[in-house]
Amino acid sequence: MACRGVRGATTADANTSEEILKATRQLLALIIRQNGIEAADVASAIFSTTDDLDAEFPALAARQLGWLDVALMCTHELDVPKSMRRCIRVLLHWNTDKPAGQITHVYIKDAARLRPDICKIPPVDWDELNQWIAEHLNKEAKPSRQ
Repeated sequence: MACRGVRGATTADANTSEEILKATRQLLALIIRQNGIEAADVASAIFSTTDDLDAEFPALAARQLGWLDVALMCTHELDVPKSMRRCIRVLLHWNTDKPAGQITHVYIKDAARLRPDICKIPPVDWDELNQWIAEHLNKEAKPSRQ
């Protein structure tokens, strides 16, 4: 059985405990329902919020949904200029036999506009990258001798 990452994001209407928990519960409920996730199969979850959300830990919403034995952690997202505000993100580590292509990542409310950004990733010059790797592989990646 593989451990797969399941991503999701939403926005909270306000920086209050109630709004953070409500938005996070909605997000988790959709992720659970769309992927058929059982709490016993979740290895861990990392929640992040933008720095303007600090009234509650979003992981509490997972506890409210019965994830009492799941390792949970909260952190703040990088404060990138002009990035989305009041955003809650989650990365679930899910033990499943589903192939990665069958995982449904969930982006709702204002966070739905985050997903199209994946299409805007600039292309990589693979020849240049492979040449750089070849030049540096033996110089900087020497095995340690102990």
